[in-house]
Order: sequence, then C-alpha cells, then structure tokens
Amino acid sequence: MCGIVGILSNHEAAPTLVEALKRLEYRGYDSAGIATVNKGKLGRRRAVGKLVNLNDLLVHDPLPGKSGIGHTRWATHGAPTVSNAHPHRAGCVAVVHNGIIENYRDLRGELSECGIEFQTETDTETVALLTERYITDGLDPVEAAFKALDRLEGAFALAFLFDGEEDLIVAARKGSPLAIGHGDGEMYVGSDAIALAPLTDRITYLEEGDRAIVTRSGVEIRDQHGALANRNLRTIQIDTSQVDKGGHKHYMAKEIAEQPHVIAEAIRHYLPVGDDMVHLPGDGIDFTKVQRLTMVACGTAYYACLTAKYWFEKIARLPVEVDVASEFRYREPPITEGTLALFVSQSGETADTLAALRFCQDKADKIVSVVNVPESSIARESDLALPIYAGVEIGVASTKAFTCQLAVLLMLALKAANDRGEISAEDLADHVSGLRGLPNTLNTALEQNDAIQQAAQHLSEARDVLFLGRGVMYPLAHEGALKLKEISYIHAEAYASGELKHGPIALIDQHMPVVVLAPRDALFDKTVSNMQEVMARKGKVLLVSDKDGLDEARDGTWITIQMPPIMENLTPILYSIPAQLLAYHTAVAKGTDVDQPRNLAKSVTVE
Repeated sequence: MCGIVGILSNHEAAPTLVEALKRLEYRGYDSAGIATVNKGKLGRRRAVGKLVNLNDLLVHDPLPGKSGIGHTRWATHGAPTVSNAHPHRAGCVAVVHNGIIENYRDLRGELSECGIEFQTETDTETVALLTERYITDGLDPVEAAFKALDRLEGAFALAFLFDGEEDLIVAARKGSPLAIGHGDGEMYVGSDAIALAPLTDRITYLEEGDRAIVTRSGVEIRDQHGALANRNLRTIQIDTSQVDKGGHKHYMAKEIAEQPHVIAEAIRHYLPVGDDMVHLPGDGIDFTKVQRLTMVACGTAYYACLTAKYWFEKIARLPVEVDVASEFRYREPPITEGTLALFVSQSGETADTLAALRFCQDKADKIVSVVNVPESSIARESDLALPIYAGVEIGVASTKAFTCQLAVLLMLALKAANDRGEISAEDLADHVSGLRGLPNTLNTALEQNDAIQQAAQHLSEARDVLFLGRGVMYPLAHEGALKLKEISYIHAEAYASGELKHGPIALIDQHMPVVVLAPRDALFDKTVSNMQEVMARKGKVLLVSDKDGLDEARDGTWITIQMPPIMENLTPILYSIPAQLLAYHTAVAKGTDVDQPRNLAKSVTVE
C-alpha cells in the first residue's frame, strides 16, 4: 500500500526521493509528499493525485536539503487531501507511515486533554504529535521516537525526520515491511528493495519490532526488547529493466507478454532438465507425513489456491481446505496433527496472510509459503519458501504472478501425488511433458491478442458481466471476473456453471454478456447445456474454448475465442491468458488507469 523512502545523502535529496517514490507507484496511492532538512530546518511539500503533481509543485517551489523522507499515501484514515497527505509534521518532527495505528483514538484523546490540537483526520498525525510532545518534555529525538513507538498499537512502518538533525532518520517496523539500504557514505530507507534498487544493492531487512537509528556512517538496530540486534546485510539482485514497460503501453501488457518466459523459468527451477521428479529447495516436503493441507491467501492468490485444491485432491488424493486470510484466524480453525499450512502471496508482505501464518505457527506440522519475493516477511517466517520466479510485477492487477503461482502449485501437487503413490510414472511423465511444453502453448494463446481486443471493444459497453466455469475453470472464472472489475470498473461476478439455475439466471437478458471458460474436457457437455440456458434467454455468450469445443458449440454464441488444445490440468494456466487480455483490452477501451486502478493497492500491508 503506502510507500516509504528515506535518504541521508551527499547530494540534493528531493530529486532522488521523487524518483524512488516513482518506483513505488505500483503499490497504489492517492497523494504524495516529501520532507527534507536544510540548514537545520524542516521543510515539506505535498500534493494530491499522481506524483507528477508533486513534481510540478517542486519545480515552482523547490525543497533543498540532503536529508529527507518521502511517501505515497493510500488513504485509510481521512480523505485524499493535502492536509491528510504525508509527511505529517508536528513542530520539530516529520513522520511518514505505512499501516494503521489502532489505538490512535485513545492517544488523540490524551493529547487533546493536554491542549494539543489536530490538523488532520489521520492516525499518523498522532505519532508526530506524541513524539514532539516527548521532545518538548526534554527527551532527545531518538529517545522521543522510541518512547512514542512504545505507545503504539497496530501495524506500522515509520520513518522520522527531525529539525536540526541532518544526519539522522529513525525507522521502525511492526507488521509492515521496511528495509535499510547501505550506500557509500549514504544511507537509505525503503518500503521494499525496488524503491532503493538504483541506489544500492546492499539491503538490511528490519525484523518484527525492530527500531533503527540511521546515520550516514551506518545503522544501529535494536529489537523489540531494546537489545542491540545484528541483522544480516543481503546483496539483492534486482534487474532495473524489469521496472520499466519494455516498449509496452502499460506494465500489465508487458507482464502478460512475459508469462511464457517466467513460467519457463519457474519450471526449470523445480523440474531440472532430464528429470521427471519435482525438486524443492532446502529440506523439501515429505508428503507421506501430510494428512491435510490448509491453504490461505487473499485476492488473486486465493483463486490460485482454489484451483490448486482441485489438483491436490484429484491428483494426490490429499484433503485440502482453502481460506481467505482475512477470515481464517478470526474463526480460530482447529489445526489437526499432520496438517501442512501453505500460504500464497505475491509480495510476501500481505498483512492478513502474514497474520494467518503466525496463527499457524506452533500448530501446523510445517509452514510453507509460495511467494515472489524470497526476502519477504512471509518467506522468512516460513519453514520452507517456494519462489515463483515471476520477477518484479508492477501492475496492480496480478497476471504473471498468478500463472507462476499456479505452475508452482501444480508441480507441488505432482510431488505430493508421487510421494503418496497416487500417480503412475506414466501419468507423471505426461504432466511433466505438458509443463515443459506449456510456454510454447502460452505463446500460441497470446497470438489471439487481436481477436480478444475486438471482443473487448464489445465487452466495454456492458454494465454487468457474468463468468461461468466448471471444475478447474470455476476458480478461473472468479479470477477473470476479478480482473475485469479491478481495472475496467465493470461489475462482474463468477459462478460455477451448474449454479446458474440456482439464482443467477434471473439476471440474464439481451444486455448481459456471459463469458464461458470451457475447454473440451470431461465436463464440456454439461457446460454447453448451461450455455444453452443462457442463449434461450437472449443472453450473449462469449465462449473461450479449443477448436473441438468451438466446432461443437459455437452455434448461437455471440463471440468465440479459440485456445490451443492442452491437457486438462494445465487449462487454468492457459485460459488465464484470454481472461487477462479481456480485462486489459476492456479497460483500455474504457480509458481507465490500467496499472493503477482507483482505490486499489498492489501490496496490502494493512488488515
């Protein structure tokens, strides 16, 4: 969600802060601002909307100084206004914050009783005012910031800048990620390594409860108990070319096009050439000891889990429970002996998923994560982290991360089936062969881009769209509906095809497009029956199928999109391509902000 950067530089900080914030735009935001210390004096500039507005402001009203903090805000407490934008300032203190201070009302009441007035609607202003109060009481900036941190409840990443302190940033994390970057006589703070990528490749990740005193000479880190902490300095390899659009109009278009390559990379890591066995890093997983699999995720990752449930249960005969992370720990599910808990998150920082993981610690036999960021909190707190190798994903609507998650989960299901003796050597070899041929098949699917673009022109005129699927296509129908509403703002819902007559059919009329994802598989005939029910009521069917399916069922359809043939268990990965492209081209036709859709954030680091 919100993005944080901090710089103790030997050069003017403002341009570097803004450039770093640009690399955090993908997280989603509705206002931005920076603060610097120049000749001992704090100054700040803030603007609502895109960073270009802050840039324009800085052109007309420059902000000098070689030390500074910056922020992109995704509104939680208070509307997107200049007064609510970060950094927040109280006297000699400026603060940027990611997360939510849950006890801010109590703190606000305490400060109000002391005659302190508030200028904003935010929880963050409370942190600045509380720190400033402690400085007024005689504490030095570090002591004041630490004392304020002791009072805070909730999840947060914070960076403090102080009047008169040109060589100091205080940083802290509890629940929200924060990293310290090491330069040559310079130091940096960032929400993630992407923000700091052009500045340094040497990163120290703060752990839960850590507080950092950052100066140009280095960083002193104290843990949640106040003891000095020695955190690893890691060298991070981030290809900065992955953070540009590579000639595409949008990041989402680039990331859709990258899927054959990144999935090939994921397959190569888990299925080495010449070997039909799935290889996992570290100590791996012995599925003969697993009696039940609990899978937890949010958003698109949740639909990846729902898809994988079909694979684990059908191929490996392993019982699976799938939960939305935000609901999982609050119902306090019993975790029985022999349970493997698996958590899926692109960023590895999703707050609800991380909280669910922590609930399972000391309860599940083993905690495994499927993540795109190996250095993330979820990865570090897992017994085993399985990278998906999707590379940096900037577009808010997940595309290549979703299909890489699916590929890794399918390979994990194949390993489970092999360990448990539920798959023959021949069937395993067929699946491995299908996976290795998948990148080429995805390239064939991408060749349908022009046809899908034409279909999207018609879809962009709709107010509501239904998605239908059966079997492994049912979770993908949900993912297709999610993509469409995320970036085009068209209301879309998904149903299991067999549920149509249990209510949703009441919505069907001549204005209702119905997208049917239906490869010619064992369930195809049943899906065709549901299509007939739609068309009998003048509904407009957009059918996505292979040649055999279209030859059999295209009569009466509104639009058809042809996919290449593929083995059944690989269809969710292949059919993700038309689902993504339909959403993308519909959004482009409507003129919406494809990469940064309204109200959404890439990394949801608050509950």
